Amino acid sequence: MARAMFEYTKTVLQKVSFDTTLFCKEVQKALERLLPYEVEELKVYIESLVQQNPKLDQCLIYLNT
Repeated sequence: MARAMFEYTKTVLQKVSFDTTLFCKEVQKALERLLPYEVEELKVYIESLVQQNPKLDQCLIYLNT
């Protein structure tokens, strides 16, 4: 089930990537509910989204905590 949550999180982040505020809120929620190794995978995924949409880079501060 944990893997399903990770995939769901990726889907949600992709869908809200048009809005920086929503994206940051979803990143914060994901960091609370995912397992530590999934958070590491999520960081890689978010960095790829930021490359496609540079305005999302302000949400990277949540990944450095």
